[in-house]
Amino acid sequence: MADRFDVVIVGAGHGGAQAAIVLRQRGFAGTIALVGDEPELPYERPPLSKDYLAGDKPFERMLIRPAGFWAERAVTLLPGTEVTTVDPAARRLNTAGGATIGYGDLIWATGGRARRIACPGHALSGVHCVRDRADADRMIAELPEVRDVVVIGGGYIGLEAAAVLTKLGRAVTVVEAQDRVLARVAGPDLSRFYEAEHRAHGVDIRLSSGVAAIEGDEGRVSGVRLTDGTVLPAQMVIVGIGIVPAVAPLLAAGAAGGNGVDVDTQCRTSLPHIYAIGDCAHHANPYAGGAMIRLESVQNAHDQANVAVQSILGEPAHYDAVPWFWSNQYDLKLQTVGLSAGHDATVLRGDPAARQFAVLYLREGRVIALDCVNATRDYVQGRALVTTRARIDPERLADTTVPLKELIRE
Repeated sequence: MADRFDVVIVGAGHGGAQAAIVLRQRGFAGTIALVGDEPELPYERPPLSKDYLAGDKPFERMLIRPAGFWAERAVTLLPGTEVTTVDPAARRLNTAGGATIGYGDLIWATGGRARRIACPGHALSGVHCVRDRADADRMIAELPEVRDVVVIGGGYIGLEAAAVLTKLGRAVTVVEAQDRVLARVAGPDLSRFYEAEHRAHGVDIRLSSGVAAIEGDEGRVSGVRLTDGTVLPAQMVIVGIGIVPAVAPLLAAGAAGGNGVDVDTQCRTSLPHIYAIGDCAHHANPYAGGAMIRLESVQNAHDQANVAVQSILGEPAHYDAVPWFWSNQYDLKLQTVGLSAGHDATVLRGDPAARQFAVLYLREGRVIALDCVNATRDYVQGRALVTTRARIDPERLADTTVPLKELIRE
């Protein structure tokens, strides 16, 4: 293996793979290395808590590209390689295996590691997160011996896993510390809808509930003890309480950051020739009022990868893409565009009882985001309302007889 590459990409998820693909698409002829700490080829992450866990999608269909694709484009894959330190002066990476990798430009696309729960019993066998294929495979292997599952965290990952495991016949309890699920990413209308849906499918949802300890028997989880003293039986526990950005080597090398690594609109870090993209990139986002945020989404990883590549190639580029997300639970397809944080009003468009509706989020009268449940047309047409910060009469927004695209023209 060559010990120096013109571009080294650390992180072989959506962002890293996209960066390698776009470099070749845009005619870059230099050497490229794609470094990943997993043994797998680059693969899609969202199905892990959905189709893959359910057994509906084999791993081969989750590959971002087949093995031959990378070889044909002369992208050197370095799987199972953990980068431990970065030397920006020498433009060199050091790995856990003792190897060094030199670079001309470096793209850091490592995402994050699952946040671990710190309570007693957190290390018991049967306590899982859903961050990579190995996590999901361990859960799948244990499921035949599991009757009761406790999911800690009522965000998208936790609710998606709850929906799949309920479908697989397990008794599922979701424990959420806040007073509603999805509290960090959506308004109360959407939260209450999903709480009702999960309960209708038999999921026990415990809100405003803390975890005191995970209890075990002979090293394996047997239950979860809440702070009110209740003990929930469990042969499996899934912890879905967010991620910790995987940026320690960059910060140790002097990069500005904290909650991730700080980047400018060209995805450049404060260190020369080093870019960061995806979940770990802390950036000023125009759809968050210019606030510095991290976005944990495939969209963000892809769009920032494009910007970083253009910056390396000396092409004008800056990151201003509209955020979008999705979540599949039961037969519900949630599609979100924009960022609802900081909204001061909402408009309900459609009837949640019909399981087809949208929630529009406003700030100072302007549309900043939409959550659309089984309402793809509103999602597609509502995108323009978000990008233009449209100011439209709330009564008109709520009128389902008027397509959103017509409101844009008014």
